Amino acid sequence: APDKPASTEIEASLRQFATYLRDVCGLAPTTCRVRCRYVRGFLDDLFGDQPLAFKRINAKCLICFITGQSRHYQPTTLGALACALRSYLRFLQFTGVIPATLAIAIPTPPNWRLAALPPSLDEDELSRFWSAFDRSTAIGKRDYAMARCLADLALRCHEVAGLRLDAIDWRAGTLRLEQTKSHRVELLPLPQTTAQALIDYFRQGRPSTSSRAVFVYHRAPRGEGVRKTTVRGSIRRAFGRAGLAWSGTHILRHTAATRMLQGGTSLKAITDVLRHRSIDTTLIYTKVDLLQLSRVAMPWPGQPS
Repeated sequence: APDKPASTEIEASLRQFATYLRDVCGLAPTTCRVRCRYVRGFLDDLFGDQPLAFKRINAKCLICFITGQSRHYQPTTLGALACALRSYLRFLQFTGVIPATLAIAIPTPPNWRLAALPPSLDEDELSRFWSAFDRSTAIGKRDYAMARCLADLALRCHEVAGLRLDAIDWRAGTLRLEQTKSHRVELLPLPQTTAQALIDYFRQGRPSTSSRAVFVYHRAPRGEGVRKTTVRGSIRRAFGRAGLAWSGTHILRHTAATRMLQGGTSLKAITDVLRHRSIDTTLIYTKVDLLQLSRVAMPWPGQPS
């Protein structure tokens, strides 16, 4: 009988791998999709149009693939790629296809903790970003208020989409978060700029609806709470209108942390706002303000202070 096309064999193996990740490893659907995408790239690179022959997977081809991809990926992404390949090899070991020792052949990409500087928007870029929202329209008011939540409170997209009306305590000036990454209820102070943007949206932009979501659709399905993709899309379009070469929204979170640090906010307070579990995670922002660091740096021996 003729061999099945390699693409068909690869897709069949990836479906089994996805089932293994979901049912045996208990991973989230998004994680399963990401790992399958990385593994598909490896299998396509190794086999191409040829039949899927697992005996061809060896330490040499694994190392060559990882080192070759290092030219295209940042260390964090390269680490995720290596993790996906290890998962796939454990799956093949689980099904009795390959020996148990092959997974250890995958090199661990170097990724020194706190080595990279988090990007952030400077004052000029931030001013251009705020000007990119047309606050004379209802949708512009909504998108501006969502952007304020991201940049002032360092919220994530899914947290902005999940905000409820009863989470805002106007008298106390606080915002209660329930749909957080850590699955904990958090209470954050509500800055005046954020509160004013929300009030403007509520009074002159938000359509009449029975939904308790803070941010809702203005077109079909009108009145329903927005999804995180809506939040992300509005920010990306604003970046484009402002002429900023950014596509991800996390830079607004970095910007919020950097501005708090430059304003004299303590690391403990920044950790609480960012909802980091450890203050060590927040330490990366201490390297950003070079001006403040230069003021406390010791003079070089032999040079005037």
